[in-house]
Amino acid sequence: MGKIKKKLGILSSILLVLALVATAMLPTPCLATTYPITLTDDLGREVTIEALPERIISLAPSNTEILFALGLGDRVVGVSGFSDYPPEALEKENVGGPEGQYINVEKIVALQPDFILAEEINGRDVIDTLEGLGLTVFGIKSTDLDDILHDIRTVGYITDKEAEAEALTNEMQSRIDAVTDETAGLSPEEKPRTFQICWHDPIWTAGNGTWIQDMIGKAGGTNIFADIEGYQAVDIEAVIARDPEVIIVTAMGGTASGTWEWVNTEPRLAGVPARQNGRVYFAESNWVERPGPRIVLGLEQVAKYIHPEIFFDPWDYDVDSNGEVSKAEAIKAVQDYFNGLIAKMQALEVVAFYFG
Repeated sequence: MGKIKKKLGILSSILLVLALVATAMLPTPCLATTYPITLTDDLGREVTIEALPERIISLAPSNTEILFALGLGDRVVGVSGFSDYPPEALEKENVGGPEGQYINVEKIVALQPDFILAEEINGRDVIDTLEGLGLTVFGIKSTDLDDILHDIRTVGYITDKEAEAEALTNEMQSRIDAVTDETAGLSPEEKPRTFQICWHDPIWTAGNGTWIQDMIGKAGGTNIFADIEGYQAVDIEAVIARDPEVIIVTAMGGTASGTWEWVNTEPRLAGVPARQNGRVYFAESNWVERPGPRIVLGLEQVAKYIHPEIFFDPWDYDVDSNGEVSKAEAIKAVQDYFNGLIAKMQALEVVAFYFG
């Protein structure tokens, strides 16, 4: 009996060892990012992230888009105002903002976040207040498209989504390169004078040190207000004096906005080439004005406006790819013209294909 018990004990020990070995060989969750990590954010603040962020709050719509694009939607517990993309973001708790005076600090504290992704637009007062409450706040600020890619990679590193960030930024860079490969060789004379406007009373535009200026340059244009810093109000006399050949409206509300109507009807702008030649366009504001993953869509759209001879293809309207432009497809081109998405001559080109 004793020998049997001894054999059973040995067998049990062997089975236990085998079980431990088998368990050790099973794939286990592994963090690529080692915590804690300390980084300097875009606002010049040294921030320590103690552990993998599990309860994240976004304080800007662009930040929200970055987080969801990296597959972090399930970890997001709160988002700023105007965080409407992807649609799932609308299901998250709205903490106000993104401007600092509209941010609800009490709601943020109640959500018990372990990581807050802030943006310069939030203001240092709010960011310092949140930090003073013991919350981990990391701020990002983009001045060009390279900065946007860098910020996405940084967020991926902080949240242990490095592989996803690398795949996303590689795809974005590929689309950026597809545009700049076509525009890099243009001479200064081949780069139309371009004016971007997001509001008309007063007139607001983007100057040096903004991703919108970088976008215009990469799309093969020349920003007529490249000599001003950041986002500023300018007067109409300055716009007229700089004689824009292309005007790109990015106002929220699109062609239903007062800014679109003002640009197209203001008598003092009637003599500028953009108005005379029907080259006033609407660019989706959320693509152009949000420094996030969809910025590449904005670049592609702006490139088509500035250089239709390079990027516009009337056969894109042949959606069923049957080698013919149908009546419905021609009507779509006309509608796009009235919606500021293509120029009159481009719409006529598509219609001409319909009539053979």
